[in-house]
Amino acid sequence: MQGTGGGLMQIAIDGPAAAGKTSLGRALAEHFGCLFVETGKMYRAVALGLARGIPLAEMEITLNRDGRLFLNGEDVTDLLHTPEMDQASSRVATYPEVRERLVELQRSIAAGNDVVMEGRDIGTVVLPDADVKIFLEASPETRARRRVQERPGLDYDETLREIIARDRRDSTRELSPLNPAPDAIIITTDQKSLTEVISEAIGLVRERLRKGDASAAGRG
Repeated sequence: MQGTGGGLMQIAIDGPAAAGKTSLGRALAEHFGCLFVETGKMYRAVALGLARGIPLAEMEITLNRDGRLFLNGEDVTDLLHTPEMDQASSRVATYPEVRERLVELQRSIAAGNDVVMEGRDIGTVVLPDADVKIFLEASPETRARRRVQERPGLDYDETLREIIARDRRDSTRELSPLNPAPDAIIITTDQKSLTEVISEAIGLVRERLRKGDASAAGRG
């Protein structure tokens, strides 16, 4: 399936931490045959690089089609999903020079591929003209439970506090705050299984693409 007007397909997924963006993004990418881009990994990689003393200008970040992320040629994927990286990536995301560098990288990937891209500012900043924009939301309590289930050993209360703090930082930062795009489809996932969310999203994507094609044909 092509994007509206016959071009490359762009599906943007935004939402707060642990809302289910990655699980949905992978499923949509597989269903529609797109490259899945998890932009949060890029910010985590920058945080890791800075912690190692690597200047931003000397970092080279690449992704393969399996979603593995490489920092200066090293596969660092398995080092990125820790509570420390959760917090560090949120901090570096407030640095203008980091966001500028990564937004440029993200747009260059989308320029050459059908993509499902997830993050916090994809539909508003990175791909404002995406064919479909989805914003996932769920209560902090629901998201904390999910995070604890994903990462055995985490403390629920501490995880909840971290998620609330992360939400506050993400939604109040001056640069690209977390907000749904005006034309985003908002899906609240608290009472829905992953299967239900995926099914709903696939239907919404197909509907949006059909409407977009019809609109493009009418203009032609």
